[in-house]
Amino acid sequence: MASIDLNSDVGESFGHWTLGDDAAMFRSVTSANVACGFHAGDPSVIRRTCREATAAGVAIGAHVGYRDLAGFGRRFLDIQPNELADDVVYQIGALQALAATERAKVRYVKPHGGLYNAIIHHTAQAQAVVDAVKSVDPGLPIMGLPGSEVLRLAGEAGLRAVPEAFADRAYNPDGTLVSRSEPEAVLSDPAEVAEHVLRMATEGSVRTIDGSILKIRAESICVHGDSPGAVAMAAAVKSALGDAGVSIGSFL
Repeated sequence: MASIDLNSDVGESFGHWTLGDDAAMFRSVTSANVACGFHAGDPSVIRRTCREATAAGVAIGAHVGYRDLAGFGRRFLDIQPNELADDVVYQIGALQALAATERAKVRYVKPHGGLYNAIIHHTAQAQAVVDAVKSVDPGLPIMGLPGSEVLRLAGEAGLRAVPEAFADRAYNPDGTLVSRSEPEAVLSDPAEVAEHVLRMATEGSVRTIDGSILKIRAESICVHGDSPGAVAMAAAVKSALGDAGVSIGSFL
């Protein structure tokens, strides 16, 4: 692979509470998944994040999720598809308006947390997300897990489906992510994370939790901005990719 996009979940601070170092992450990544206020973020945080991403030349995407601030959007919500679609439209619209104040545009959509995991298999919610994105702008790509329902349905609807992999997460043999409730689900050693990403970018594969090698195809790789040591991990990944001759650039 000659080039790969690196994305990160950002804009997840809220009021006086700070999570992550977004400005530092922007030195390593090329795409920013900006929280839209439902799982994290507030208007001032969102606008500042758009400003900093734009200044760094980083593409802005809408990180849409369940309306669940208390659970950081990581819990499944049994919500009606029409309500979910409206929530997704609302979040994209909020980010579009705040990005516009910084002369920036929302370039893609990536679901967050519990919603991201649900629409791997939950057809009704996956269709709701696809319908919402298409109703706002059919030119917006949707980012998701390879083989997921949301990417299948996005392709059928004529939207660009962007498969992604995760730099700092462990994988099950079926290609899904190991639950955060399980030990060793989140990788924290920069050297291990860099090796993980190099295998993805150069071999199109990932070592799963049981030691087996799984083939994957990813146009973007996520380094979570809220993980401990996220900045160091992102820098290690960027350096390792460069040393291997893989350039980092937006998938757009």
